[in-house]
Formats: sequence, structure tokens, C-alpha cells
Amino acid sequence: MSTLSAHVEDYLRLRRALGYKLERAGHLLPTLVGHLEASGSATLTTELAISWARLPATARPNYWAARLSIARSFARYLQTIEPATEIPPEAVFPARRHRPAPYLWSQQDIERLLDCARALRPRLRAATHEALFGLIAVSGMRVGEAVGLDRDDFAFDTGVITIRHAKFDRSRLVPLHATTTAALRTYATERDRLCPARASTAFFVSGAGAERLGRGDVAKTLRRITTAMGLRTESVHPTVHQLRHSFAVRTLVDWHRSGARVDEHIATLSTYLGHVSPADTYWYLSASPELMGLAAERLDIRFGAER
Repeated sequence: MSTLSAHVEDYLRLRRALGYKLERAGHLLPTLVGHLEASGSATLTTELAISWARLPATARPNYWAARLSIARSFARYLQTIEPATEIPPEAVFPARRHRPAPYLWSQQDIERLLDCARALRPRLRAATHEALFGLIAVSGMRVGEAVGLDRDDFAFDTGVITIRHAKFDRSRLVPLHATTTAALRTYATERDRLCPARASTAFFVSGAGAERLGRGDVAKTLRRITTAMGLRTESVHPTVHQLRHSFAVRTLVDWHRSGARVDEHIATLSTYLGHVSPADTYWYLSASPELMGLAAERLDIRFGAER
């Protein structure tokens, strides 16, 4: 193992110990080392980092910028060990961060989604996807959090889910409505009836029941269902994660309509969703025209009364 490769492993180990998963960095940094070694350099320079980041040449500047950001973070660490290391500057590529507006699932859309999931075959696959889609729709849970749940993470007596490895490796508790708890209990009973051997500790299992349901399988199944439903078009691409967006928007809309003070409740929603900061949750205000209209209406009432 080369010295640079050893530094990459040490860097990833340190950052992951702090809670960062660094899956993409773990894949890309060894290729950066290969690029440096192929050039005959034992030192990370700005020129070499930029030439590596600009691969492949046909990619978009946003992709190059993301690669250079990974190299820059590693360079900051490496410079404390190898002072000759150069840290690439920011804004090298004309990249813009664009956060597209999510597809907002209506209640009717969600009901049709669950109906279609219920019709899947085999029966275990159907039960698993119906329960998974339903849980995300009513809890705003991330799909990775949902498929990562184990059987012991559900406390059916209290209706609370423990998410042990959320984003940034944080844990949190997610209380559920009694109807959701009942639906998940029904799924667990059906799962164990169809797969009595209990080959996996996962709560949501694959169609064969032998292993944990994968995110790729979930995304593929949703694509097929939404295409059959007529929701998926060339410009509209509903995703499982957007069920989370829709949950947050519905919650905020309900608060606005009931006259609740959103600023007094936003921290609760932020914690429930597992956001690091309420500022992340406030983004949903701009994600929905209905929410923007309700917020503007309340502002007009408030400040109009002060005129």
C-alpha cells in the first residue's frame, strides 16, 4: 500500500468516526491516488486535483465541482501531514447548486400507490412495499432509514420506532399514530407467516424473505408502479423520497389552515424528520405554491392589521 493510499484510509476512518458516511469519497479518493501515481507525483497539487476532477471530460461542471470538493476536503487533512500539499481553490468550475422542486404526492396519489403495491407478486413483495410506502408517507422517514430498520427497532406496545443510524449517524425516536402501528403489526404478522424461517433480522424483507429489502429494489418498483399509474412522464419523476417531502408539506399546510404559529412548531417537525436544523425544514415552504400562498396570506393579515 502506498503512503497516499494509507493517508486516504486514515482520513476516511477519522471522518467516519465523527459520523460522516463518506460513501462517495470512499469510492473516489482511491481513484485520485491512482491519478497522482500515474502522473508520477507523490504530492497532491492543485493542478493534478483539477485535472482529476475534470474526469470524465463529457461530464457536467456540477459533477466536476463535486469531485473537486471531495479532493479539497482530503487536501485540507493531508496538508497537516504533508505541508507541500496544495488545497484546490473553490469556484474553479461554473457550477450551480440547483434543488429541483419535488413532486408532491396527493392523498389520492398515495392511495393509488398503495393499491398498486398491494397487487404486486409474490405476496411477500406486495406486503413489504405496501407497508414501506405507507410508513414513509405518514412519517416522512427517509427511505434509507426505513429499509435499515430491524425487527427490534419497533416497539408495538408504545408505537415508537427507534432509528439507530440516521443521517450523520444520529439516532432518533419516531412516534407513530395508532393506525400506522396497527398496519405495521399486520405486515409483521403476514411477513412471518409467509417467511417463518426468519432468515433476516430486517423489518422490511425482500420478496424471497431471505435478506433486507434494498433501496435499489424499492426505487425500481416505484418506477414501474408510477409508470403504470400514469404519474411518470418525461418531465415528472416521482420518487420514494418525495413522499417525505409531501408529508412535511401536508403538515405545514395543516398548521397554516388551523391558524397555528408555524415558527413555534417548526422545531418539532424538524426533530421528527431528523433535520440538523429547522432551516432545512423551512425549505419546504418554498417547495409548494399552496404553502407560499398560505404564508403570504397570513403575512398580509398580520401586517395589514398593523397599518
